[in-house]
Amino acid sequence: MAEYIEPLQRLADMFRRLDGIGAKTALRLAFCVINFSEEEANEFADAIRAAKTEITLCKKCQNIATGELCSICASEERDESVICVVEDPRAVLAIEKMHGYRGLYHVLHGALSPMRHIGPEQLKIRELMERIESGGVGEVILATNSTVEGDTTAMYLARQIAPYGVKISRIANGVPVGGDLEYADEITLKRALDGRYDMN
Repeated sequence: MAEYIEPLQRLADMFRRLDGIGAKTALRLAFCVINFSEEEANEFADAIRAAKTEITLCKKCQNIATGELCSICASEERDESVICVVEDPRAVLAIEKMHGYRGLYHVLHGALSPMRHIGPEQLKIRELMERIESGGVGEVILATNSTVEGDTTAMYLARQIAPYGVKISRIANGVPVGGDLEYADEITLKRALDGRYDMN
């Protein structure tokens, strides 16, 4: 994009850093921003800064939060004996949309991937094991994505959790292989959760 003036190119380059944003979309978004009024541009910048400074990780489940606990962990209506393990916060939002799951979550913030040098140390696995070790957990649902990395992560977690005598289940393949939970519809997610199978 060398033919564009430097501030516009710089803005487009920043948008290109976002997942799924190509050169054309990045340029279109950059043009949208420069058409903002000064007030709108400041609001946009403030929203980005606030998201970066005010969003934290829940100390219990590692989901995004604005305080010590996320709204799910803070709720007294959730079943604390069931933990659904997902790769990222978007999967939590996807499952919550179906209004059928009443347990808690644990967000790994990724999946095991030797090719990308992501091992157990880079994920929130230690925090999950600490929750299981502290007692009170009756079932762990492994709801990682139906990808090679997601399946590898689920198998690894199943081996780690097995010695604790906790029921381990994997969501059924209602979610298409190679698909991400965030793009699945509510009915597919419900069938996937209802049809989970034991991994003990």
